[in-house]
Amino acid sequence: MDVRKLQLPLQTVSLILGFAVWVILSSLMPFIKSDIPMTPGQLSWVTAVPVILGSVLRIPIGFWTNKYGARKLFAISFVLLLFPVYYVSQATTFVDLIIGGFFLGIGGAVFSVGVTSLPKYYPKEKHGSVNGLYGIGNLGTAVSAFGAPVIAGSIGWSATVQLYMILLAVFVLLHVFLGDRKEPKVVTPVREQMKEIYRNPRLWAISLFYFITFGCFVAFTIYLPNFLVSHFQLAKADAGFRTAMFIAIATAARPIGGWLGDKFNSFVILMFVFGGLTLSGILLSFSPDIQLYTVGCLLIAVCAGTGNGTIFKLVPLYFLKQAGLVNGIVSAMGGLGGFFPPLILASLLSLTGHYAIGFMALSEFALVSLVLVFWMYYQDRLRLATEIIENTAEAIVITDLKGMIRQVNPAFTKVTGYTQEEIVGENPRILKSGKQPSDFYATMWKTIKEKGFWQGEIWNRRKNGDEYLQWLTISAIKNDAGEVKHYAGMFSDISELRNK
Repeated sequence: MDVRKLQLPLQTVSLILGFAVWVILSSLMPFIKSDIPMTPGQLSWVTAVPVILGSVLRIPIGFWTNKYGARKLFAISFVLLLFPVYYVSQATTFVDLIIGGFFLGIGGAVFSVGVTSLPKYYPKEKHGSVNGLYGIGNLGTAVSAFGAPVIAGSIGWSATVQLYMILLAVFVLLHVFLGDRKEPKVVTPVREQMKEIYRNPRLWAISLFYFITFGCFVAFTIYLPNFLVSHFQLAKADAGFRTAMFIAIATAARPIGGWLGDKFNSFVILMFVFGGLTLSGILLSFSPDIQLYTVGCLLIAVCAGTGNGTIFKLVPLYFLKQAGLVNGIVSAMGGLGGFFPPLILASLLSLTGHYAIGFMALSEFALVSLVLVFWMYYQDRLRLATEIIENTAEAIVITDLKGMIRQVNPAFTKVTGYTQEEIVGENPRILKSGKQPSDFYATMWKTIKEKGFWQGEIWNRRKNGDEYLQWLTISAIKNDAGEVKHYAGMFSDISELRNK
């Protein structure tokens, strides 16, 4: 049996369990508050507090996964979860729920394990799809949101919580026996990795994107059950079903987002994601009836799920050597994105009597992210163009309309002997050998103006005075309006070929 092939399904199902445990309190809150009276503010704290540890712990877990492997991290995490799960099942006070709920965050923190481990088993062009499939583990929140209330209606919420202990014990054994003992390890010190990434603006931009997309997913998951009951007076089972549908749609969209990130430019996908979140935030801010509220929530589910899958395509693209630590930081920011909204919404409700400002804030954050995505998209295109110029084997020289040299590449220096510092601001005539008559250049520029390019053989002179024969192509570079703004020359030394 090839253990490596088992890792994707094993880790995905493990994430389902981790997330199911993570949201026990929010899923069962309509039942718990019947036995443990709480104020609306206390309810918000109890449902939000598991997100704290579930977010912050993702950073070290991502690093430890690279160092020790997914097998150990999943097994240890599930053993540790046994204690808070049992403690929550015996809770009788608000303080008990806060303490137990805080440590339930370990269930959400295991997300960093798979996104760090699984890409090691697949080529880079499949990383988006693989992380998207792993993200199906988000279904764990739907399992609890829909299944836990049904079971609690028969055996009570305390006994329902204890059932999770059996599942945790089973999965500890599965990882002990089926986990990959030979998973490739990365042992670069965390301080060294942090020095390489913390000043990189892409890290914080990607973190903001996930703060919005995964934050929306977590916030709506933990807030919808109680919100739908209290605001729209829905039955507990109906609220659980609607929440489960939100989770299922967002989860189904996640692998689609990963696949789209593999097939197309990830930034283009994110433009649609944040555009959709901006519109949905505006819609929800007008406090619509249940039908329009459902439309807004479903749009958020699709956009957030797609974004969650696409964003993790960007991590190995920019941070391959520090993927574990970066995955931890990005996923931690996503988790924290789900911590603040329930508390803010509860505070706004008590101050204003409605949630409009909170949903409008979501719209504004999404709009800011949309602007950043556009900026990164064009920065990426500029970076690609620069890399092509810098790394191509042919010499390249770019001039303005007045004939002044504005940029050359390393190959230009290798052929001519002139460095960029020496040649920028000079006219290309500095390279003339004198072998071509003046009408040669007149004909060349006439052809460029008529056809947009010219190519042929030409004799030029190096910095040291040596003459050489080159094959030269000169092209007119136009803007979107069709106006010529620059000229680009690409050439190579063909003297040795001619001598042969």
